[in-house]
Amino acid sequence: MTMTTSLIKKRKLSGTVVSDKMRKTVVVSVIRTKLHPKYLKHYQVRRRFKAHDEKGEFHVGDKVLIEATRPLSKEKRWKVVEKL
Repeated sequence: MTMTTSLIKKRKLSGTVVSDKMRKTVVVSVIRTKLHPKYLKHYQVRRRFKAHDEKGEFHVGDKVLIEATRPLSKEKRWKVVEKL
């Protein structure tokens, strides 16, 4: 059982911390580029994720790597892995 759980590859995203006002939680903004199907123009899509920060060590402006995890609260399904 432990062999299969350690082989699972978790989803990781990189982004910027935009809010650190909550205890043990930061809001991370992830920007990705998409291609418009008709006009073939690249544009940016911004998405915000709430991520768990146990020690409160990440602050606004930090570039961070977040990883998917089990649901920790109503909206929190990510945890901060490291500062980039």
